Amino acid sequence: MRLVDFISRIPEAKWLHRGNPRVTGLATDSRTVRPGDLFVAIRGGQLEDRHRFVPKAIAAGAVAVVVEEPVRVDVAAAVVPSTRKALGLFAELFYGSPSQKMRMVGVTGTNGKTTTAMLIQATLGEAVGDCGLLGTVEYRLGGRRMPSVIGTPEAHDLQRLLKEMADSGCTAAVMEVTSHGLALDRVHGIAFDAAVFTNFSRDHLDFHGSLESYLAAKKLLFDNLNPDALAVVNADDEATGRLLSNCVARVVSYGRSPTADVRIVNVETDGCGTRMDLETRWGPLHLALALRGRFHQMNAAAAVAAGLALDVDAETIAVAIRDVQVPGRFESIQAGQDFSVIVDYAHTPDALGNVLRAAREFTEGRLICVFGCGGDRDRGKRPQMGRISARMSDLTVVTSDNPRTEDPGSILRDILTGVGGADHLVEVDRRKAISLAIDNASRGDLVVIAGKGHEDYQDIGGKKIHFDDRQVARDVLSGRS
Repeated sequence: MRLVDFISRIPEAKWLHRGNPRVTGLATDSRTVRPGDLFVAIRGGQLEDRHRFVPKAIAAGAVAVVVEEPVRVDVAAAVVPSTRKALGLFAELFYGSPSQKMRMVGVTGTNGKTTTAMLIQATLGEAVGDCGLLGTVEYRLGGRRMPSVIGTPEAHDLQRLLKEMADSGCTAAVMEVTSHGLALDRVHGIAFDAAVFTNFSRDHLDFHGSLESYLAAKKLLFDNLNPDALAVVNADDEATGRLLSNCVARVVSYGRSPTADVRIVNVETDGCGTRMDLETRWGPLHLALALRGRFHQMNAAAAVAAGLALDVDAETIAVAIRDVQVPGRFESIQAGQDFSVIVDYAHTPDALGNVLRAAREFTEGRLICVFGCGGDRDRGKRPQMGRISARMSDLTVVTSDNPRTEDPGSILRDILTGVGGADHLVEVDRRKAISLAIDNASRGDLVVIAGKGHEDYQDIGGKKIHFDDRQVARDVLSGRS
């Protein structure tokens, strides 16, 4: 493939240094450049501006570069309005338009993306054969599974993964589409057959700056749907109207609202799972799920709505999602103790409130909550989460999450302004905090360890160390017994 094949896709492109070398790969990191690569100098998203590394990329063997501003080079080079948009188009071309060979479903929203995506993946897998998955927990690429590296990968990595799915025989793919991925054009060039919206609440304001900008990023997924595509939306969320203001796709709604196309009418939940009755415009449906918690009811309804609208029959959906469980999402840790321990990924105010509300349903004694907040991120949500835990649990244990480069003590002080005079303990060491919470638990109590879920690391001082809430809880419980 020649450079002109790529540049011709950008009508506004201007040549800095003409040439038409053969391109054998795409790169955005000068440290990974191989001879024959086209280097695309992306910027934004808390990354260093890659324009600075153009000389290193050329020294490593890049045969051409694409930039947003003039640079001094002795290889073929072009200037484009947006290197990120260009990267999406280049990658889609380079990897042979893999998304066009599969039915593509994107799931966005503040909370519930992972569970909803896994439920839809199970549904389509049951209905049409192999279905790929790109999510926060893992990537499923046909016959190969691997831990997730990032929610929505950079465009060239994303297209490479989609190509692997298509080449392995996947006829459909489901992916979580994050607000970062949308704002940074990582999904540019993908025509989604369906987009699913879970809910909207405060998160990522360190990146987006405001709730309006955050919602605008989510909205991009729906703004870019084709008229023959499908928009599956939460009828109960007040953000839905704004999200759909420029959407031309066919809309299907779900929720508890009387106007929802898929409506939750009756629910029973216990320690073993959930039973749900749904009224839909395709007919009534009864579900028996391994998932527990009120918030999972909406995730299941979203998956049902997507499946029905994509012409999967109700019985197939019910069978497909019956046994789905998601690592680190309301995950029970059992080691023979006479109280309950739940690990959950909840790291936003809304998610923490949902988890504690669900946990209260299963708590005979006291509800104990262990949580922290990430460093170098939105400070405003810290006191909010402190207030939620103080109000909804009987004992709050405030600790570290991923402090990154920020002082852990400073993060805890921000949280404690929200906790106020409620019953609480403070322990900056997360392992000790989990132990402290479990040591304070008695028969019938429930301990929620929130914030990290499936993650198996802590980011402290900018370095990642192995840390898994689930394993730590098991270790503590084993030592206690």
